[in-house]
Amino acid sequence: MKNVALIGCAHIHTPGFVKRLLARHDVQTVAVWDPDRARSEKRGAELAAPVIAGPAAVWVDKSIDGVIICSETDLHAELVLAAAGAGKHLFVEKPLGLGKADADAMAAAIEKAGVLFQTGYFQRGIPAHLFLKEQVAAGTFGQITRVRAGNCHSGSLGDWFTPEWLWMTDPQRGGVAAFGDLGTHALDLLLWMFGAVERVVAETQVVTGKYGPACDESGEALIRFSNGIIGTLAAGWVDVADPVTFEISGTEGHAWVYDRSEVYIKSERLGSDGKEPYTDLPAAWPHAFELFLDALNGADVPLVGAREAAYRSTVMQAMYRSAAAGSWQTV
Repeated sequence: MKNVALIGCAHIHTPGFVKRLLARHDVQTVAVWDPDRARSEKRGAELAAPVIAGPAAVWVDKSIDGVIICSETDLHAELVLAAAGAGKHLFVEKPLGLGKADADAMAAAIEKAGVLFQTGYFQRGIPAHLFLKEQVAAGTFGQITRVRAGNCHSGSLGDWFTPEWLWMTDPQRGGVAAFGDLGTHALDLLLWMFGAVERVVAETQVVTGKYGPACDESGEALIRFSNGIIGTLAAGWVDVADPVTFEISGTEGHAWVYDRSEVYIKSERLGSDGKEPYTDLPAAWPHAFELFLDALNGADVPLVGAREAAYRSTVMQAMYRSAAAGSWQTV
């Protein structure tokens, strides 16, 4: 049995993680803390775990193996640096940092400590994405010329954030707003499949104005990858539908994903004409949070590297910098 502490309960995914923790028989939550006492008590009651006065008690408790950090993003650096310094394994909700500086500092501390790290990029483990990753590596598309990823929902239209998650609409707390919040998942897939980025240009927009003029609700970016591929990224909280979530086009093949589940691929190598869903897909991975808990219990499972997570914060910061400046930005 591994002991974990929930440090910060602010993220919108916290309720889902609580349910996953309660369903496990190899992990026990032994402490809960959040700066907001009411949040601490709510999650502590759900987990039947004691609420503590401050996170320092966790850092010195050698019986606690790992921590789950679901705080506001502007608290990540303080908490992650302390946890890594104490030798605690880490699950940190995305994005890792507000930008390059704090994310790089956290990644360096995590690597120095030699602890497990994971963040919430669960979309890697979706069968459609695993299949496309394999086909990119196999050269099925020939020379890839353009790619596109999107991650959009109607959170702003439905006001999903009031009142409990309103901090996520404040870029000072979250480092990003809608474009970065959802876009980081799509960005992770693009970087995971196609590698480093040379430069970016982006635009964001306020649509409903529900969360004030500083909170973007939608955005689009153009990406020049270091290998020459041109990519686009879309994300936002004001979409009533988001049917085509991923697309790859190359000189020998083309694929698109419907609703993150069905893959349509045209490829002579695979004998597929792209008119019907391609069904020979890999098995899904467990959720990213489950993978962390599995790794905590000694399983050899794929995790997101701390440097990978930091790089996504770096690229997203460049996109926001571009939106503010109205020009291309070097990453």
